[in-house]
Amino acid sequence: QVQLVESGGGLIQAGGSLRLSCEASGRTFSNVVMGWFRQAPGKERDFVAVIRGINNSTYYADSVKGRFTIFRDIAKNTLYLQMNNLKPEDTAVYYCAARTNNAASITQKDYAYWGQGTQVTVSS
Repeated sequence: QVQLVESGGGLIQAGGSLRLSCEASGRTFSNVVMGWFRQAPGKERDFVAVIRGINNSTYYADSVKGRFTIFRDIAKNTLYLQMNNLKPEDTAVYYCAARTNNAASITQKDYAYWGQGTQVTVSS
């Protein structure tokens, strides 16, 4: 079992930066694939970024590439999402997720463990 708790969301103006955190517990964090997804009002949950535990390789949705960075601190068992140059269209509830298979995935059904979500609101 993996437990995930997100934090760091808030209200920010366009062009600003936020860092989301996701604290994981329950199993060896270094061997877990972890991702960030987001869900805007009235829309489906979309993939944002993923990091593989085995080699720290990352992959991003085109909409956030160059602005967002996913990384982790193994010692703290914490996943992060650094979000720069935020845009109003980034407004959503952001969720971290984990899967125990070592293959990265952009599909939410492949993730067995989810946090409760944290709201990010970007004003224009």
